Amino acid sequence: MAENSKIEWTDHTANLWHGCTKVHLGCDNCYAEATAKRWGNDVWGNDKPRKEIKSFWKDLFKYQKKAAQANEYHKVFIGSMMDIFEKPMPLINSKGEKLSYSTHSLRSKLFSEIDLDMYPNLVFLFLTKRPSNINKYIPEHWKTSPPQNVMFGTSPVDQLTFEKLTRQLLKVSGYKFLSIEPQLTHINIRSMFLFRSTIHWIIQGGESGQRKRPFNLLWAKDMVNACNSLNIPYFFKQIDKVQEIPTDLKIRQFPRNLFHTLKR
Repeated sequence: MAENSKIEWTDHTANLWHGCTKVHLGCDNCYAEATAKRWGNDVWGNDKPRKEIKSFWKDLFKYQKKAAQANEYHKVFIGSMMDIFEKPMPLINSKGEKLSYSTHSLRSKLFSEIDLDMYPNLVFLFLTKRPSNINKYIPEHWKTSPPQNVMFGTSPVDQLTFEKLTRQLLKVSGYKFLSIEPQLTHINIRSMFLFRSTIHWIIQGGESGQRKRPFNLLWAKDMVNACNSLNIPYFFKQIDKVQEIPTDLKIRQFPRNLFHTLKR
């Protein structure tokens, strides 16, 4: 868990489990996989179990309590070490013992607690590289009446993944965002005019780490212009965590009106 996350666009991160499987070029240098290996967790790939994180529920309660005491909404990214909409996978505990339930059980429990309004001061940012799975795994009533404190997001990295993943995301009801990181080539978002009413936030950034792939600042300047023309809040995260961000790209907007008008 991470309180006051180092990920600039969220307040906290939380993971129901650790582990995932790579799905596109953006996953090549996955920091989560490298971190899991460094911790000695063999949880990456279609043939590996996922590791349940027991502290998840306690930490969510703590985040809710702090946000309520401050009379604020706090954003929680689910999850930095997993994909919330990955297909159901077997689970192990911290001792490596196989559990009788799957990742889908944990996911469903979280969705039920959101339905019960147990976290009225938390905004859940469900980011996935598998947006085609969202409508498969959310509660049926979310398809027509999604919670007001949930945003569904996906992570394209080039024009191909942008076109494919965004079209899948647009089939989902509710608030939606794009986390375009690590961006690997130029992306033209103007090709999808539906953005004006269906995408509520765009985050953009380059790759960090020893094997980082280059990020062109012209991609960011074009994205800023496109977001301005489409009236989409824009957040520039980083070039590579080494190079300083130019003054004209120090733009970190949030869909604040959305967060401030959540229904209790």
